Amino acid sequence: MERYSEAVAGFVRSLTLESVPPEASGKAKLIFLDTLGIALASSTMDFGHMVVSVARDLGGPSHSRLIGFSDKVAAANAVLANGTLAHGLDYDDTLEEAIVHTGCCAAVTALAVGEEVKADGKRVLEATVAGIEVMCKVGLVAPGKFHARGFHPTALCSTFGAAAAAGKLHGLERAQWIDAFGICGSQSSGIIEYLADGTWIKRLHPGWSAHGGVISVLLASKEFRGPASVFEGRHGFYRAFGGDGPFRLEKMLELGKIWETPRITFKSYPCGSISHPYMDCALRLKEKHSIRPGEIEEVICRTAEGPVHRLWEPLKEKQRPSSSYGAKFSLPYSIAVMLVRGRAGLEEFSDEAIQDPETLSLAAKVRYELDPTTDYPRHFSGHVMIKLKNGTTLEESQPHPRGGLESPLPPTEIETKFRSNARMALSHDKVERIIALVNSLEKLPSMKELSDLLAP
Repeated sequence: MERYSEAVAGFVRSLTLESVPPEASGKAKLIFLDTLGIALASSTMDFGHMVVSVARDLGGPSHSRLIGFSDKVAAANAVLANGTLAHGLDYDDTLEEAIVHTGCCAAVTALAVGEEVKADGKRVLEATVAGIEVMCKVGLVAPGKFHARGFHPTALCSTFGAAAAAGKLHGLERAQWIDAFGICGSQSSGIIEYLADGTWIKRLHPGWSAHGGVISVLLASKEFRGPASVFEGRHGFYRAFGGDGPFRLEKMLELGKIWETPRITFKSYPCGSISHPYMDCALRLKEKHSIRPGEIEEVICRTAEGPVHRLWEPLKEKQRPSSSYGAKFSLPYSIAVMLVRGRAGLEEFSDEAIQDPETLSLAAKVRYELDPTTDYPRHFSGHVMIKLKNGTTLEESQPHPRGGLESPLPPTEIETKFRSNARMALSHDKVERIIALVNSLEKLPSMKELSDLLAP
């Protein structure tokens, strides 16, 4: 019987842009653009400067751009920094059910390795699609199981997605592919203890794991061996990180048959993706009924059990987050800030915003009730019920996030988001030129012009 690593390798090796449905390749370009914008915004911030400083110190050949800076370093080190920049604001794309963020792995790896091997835009786009699809399928095998055991799915799955993108560009042979994925199993890592105090390890996860994926490819290209049974083995990836199962390993056999890229959701708010339908509900209630925060007696939300330990508990701490990063994973805060300010952009998750007395007073009134009827994590749904002091009860529900397959955002809205983020680091002219180049990525003779535009 063919190993699952062999099946994944076969998909990536045979992938061509012509074999990718237009809705998948078009979505991949939007993910690429969205990812660059978030990385550029992060490049202006303290954590961005820190990780870029480390990448500079690691150095290596000047092959690959550090996004938002004039420096180039070895591809694996660029991926370490750029993946962290792209995920650092929690503003990046998500695939429901797998609960993985893809651009911060696939796009940044394809860009960095594409520069290193002097690939044209078509090959970079193929690598991006390969990385996205592999990462998604690896996550879909065990939906919800990684989080339940204290691991971050993006951190675990990024290693394989990055290896798919990097290996595609390096042109690995069949046996090398199997070794590369085998090595990835020992490179994957990432715990979610950041939830305890709002510290920053989640920002690092995709950068570090994608770095590991690139290293896995480089080792495999030198004939370093890795276990072929990395996925299904008794001591393999899923049993190590997901427990006893059951696991849907057959999802990997869907590669090239059922495409996940079109299902990926873009974020409208820079915070945990599971929060977004709740925030949309809160905003609709505020706008529909002209609710003022002082009129609110209580806010009750129905939720699946899965997200409780990440977004709701300990409830007192979530109602008063201790850091701006921790606020991104607090539903009481996210709902309150939407009801108070009517928006939730980068400013609403700042150190100043999380100390606003009116927002904190309202967050203290937000609580949850378990809803056993949801199909989480297959879909991220939202429900908000507001009880006013005059006895009125108002309620809104939303079955899925905006920005995904069921409720897509138009490309112009993704471009607007990119402009807002990218202008924090670059001039207007550079921003507009980047949009034009990414929109025609498959036609670029090289990545040089795009790379040059990513420097200030």
